[in-house]
Amino acid sequence: MPHGRGLLRFARRLATDPSEAEDLVQETFLLAWRGFHQLAEGSSARAWLFRILINAHYGRMRKTKSAGTVVELTPAIRGGCSPASEHLEVNQALERLARDHRSVLLLAVVEGFTCREIAEILDVPMGTVMSRLSRAREAMREALAPGDARDARAVR
Repeated sequence: MPHGRGLLRFARRLATDPSEAEDLVQETFLLAWRGFHQLAEGSSARAWLFRILINAHYGRMRKTKSAGTVVELTPAIRGGCSPASEHLEVNQALERLARDHRSVLLLAVVEGFTCREIAEILDVPMGTVMSRLSRAREAMREALAPGDARDARAVR
């Protein structure tokens, strides 16, 4: 299916369970099929699908808000990190980002959308997208900085 890989990749970052991500993508395609008549002529179908996915995810979160549990992962051990531990560390840093910042960062960096497209997907002003992207990148830099660099910044 067109855009299925990108949607699944993005859904896996939003969802806590891989099967939940697959269900979210299926729901997205179902909602897109039902609402195909609403797709404006000349607009980006890819951006439209991502918007549907985000709305479906937020809808699911509202339904299960009170039933959710938080699982804390232990920080990765620095020095001589294996690629797997680096991957875990990046995922943990992403999880610590605010939901709005994480969504903007993933749409820009992983999915390659422009700020204008992200603004349309999230239905927010482009300036908001740019500031969220900047803050998300800075938070990731701080979270992934070597321990010595983090300690030096804390002293400032």
